[in-house]
Amino acid sequence: MTSLLPALRGASGRTDSPEAVRFGRHVLTYAQVAEASASVAARIAGAGRVAVWATSTPETVVAVVAALRAGVPAVPLNPRTGGRELAHIVADSAPSVVLAGAGDALPSALDGLERLDVSTTAPAGGPAAAEPPEPAAESPALIVYTSGTTGPPKGAVLPRRAIAASLDALEDAWSWTGEDVLVHALPLFHVHGLVLGVLGPLRRGGSVRHLGSFSVEGVARELLAGGTMLFGVPTMYHRLAGALTGTDGPGDLAEALAGARLLVSGSAALPVHDHERIVAATGRGVVERYGMTETLMNTGVRADGAPRAGTVGPPLPGVELRLVEEDGSVLDDPAAIGEIQVRGPNLFTGYLNRPDATAAAFTGDGFFRTGDMATVDPDGYVRIVGRKATDIVKSGGYKIGAGEIENALLEHPGVREAAVTGEPDADLGERIVAWVVPDDPASPPGERELADHVAGLLAPHKRPRLVRYLDALPRNDLGKIMKRSLGG
Repeated sequence: MTSLLPALRGASGRTDSPEAVRFGRHVLTYAQVAEASASVAARIAGAGRVAVWATSTPETVVAVVAALRAGVPAVPLNPRTGGRELAHIVADSAPSVVLAGAGDALPSALDGLERLDVSTTAPAGGPAAAEPPEPAAESPALIVYTSGTTGPPKGAVLPRRAIAASLDALEDAWSWTGEDVLVHALPLFHVHGLVLGVLGPLRRGGSVRHLGSFSVEGVARELLAGGTMLFGVPTMYHRLAGALTGTDGPGDLAEALAGARLLVSGSAALPVHDHERIVAATGRGVVERYGMTETLMNTGVRADGAPRAGTVGPPLPGVELRLVEEDGSVLDDPAAIGEIQVRGPNLFTGYLNRPDATAAAFTGDGFFRTGDMATVDPDGYVRIVGRKATDIVKSGGYKIGAGEIENALLEHPGVREAAVTGEPDADLGERIVAWVVPDDPASPPGERELADHVAGLLAPHKRPRLVRYLDALPRNDLGKIMKRSLGG
């Protein structure tokens, strides 16, 4: 494998496109990132693992780049993680040091770790640090902890090979070059914001403008100021769609989105209703892609392809994808719902300290069991139906995907947000439950009205049998609906 971050190999960094990262007014050139990260890399060389207090700041970028250059696995820590979970992650990954910004207040769960404050400037007058050799392709680059839905979070070990393979596959799919300027506001403790949103531009030699926190105004401003790509999650695109169709959004938002070369949504399914609203207002479709912590990127709509609401595109170059039945047999009919299994250079090497979980995650022929359910269109576009555990409702002998019911509910003018789960039913096996955030809480659409609406769009057996109203849906930091909190 060639260098993971070729633009940063050598002390001088890039000179033809100097801006590497921008957080508000704080800009770091490639030379500055190279010098600052080289200084930190020299101090952590030989460490077993390092933790990174992954705030949305340039210090996090320098810290992660330093670890990659030193060949030391980095463990990004979510600053919003609770004390018990954080203590588990620290005990499981056993880092020797935590990298943080000088002004960061760290929780007591990190008291036992040596702290190294990261600066975005290299010490003045010091000798230039020698560039360490490029680590082996299979050596671990990041250990990213998955959300623990059935137990404590597990650390997915991501080798340098997987990161390079996914980013290069996206380069091919999205015609991603060093001329691109990526805009996003994604957190930097997860693969979406960190691997795709930071290491992606740095591998290409382009630049990234991080908003710090998401705002419609910030997106419009940065896209109009030269941004060519926007990465976001459905919650962000929902707010953009609302601003486009409302009266209080920035007047130049439609122009900003229409002028972007690529709008990309990921981490969860983008509701069809929001996709259609953005297309209607801007003429620009949002492309979706599908990945996981353990697999990085599996599929993606190509830049030269047709964005199609409800699909995440075909498999990326190098990725093998198949659908299987509950008994593990491969589906002959791709239009049928099956679990996605993938194999390719994009896969992680295993869960840290969990050989049992690693063995259970893989089939005998090397495919990873994603737990995601999908169908495949005749042209190879994948349609994610939902998670095997929470998004498939088996009702009255039918296997029903929650996603299509959610999209149907969102087409009702009285529904702002919707989620669908199943719950035990003595007659049907499971009954469909709709969790609805009404557009007007004082006058929500009735249960029968919503059931008839869904039955008219889809089929009678897909109508919700019960509707529960909420002020808001529970979501995690990436905007994913936490269905287990709903009882699904």
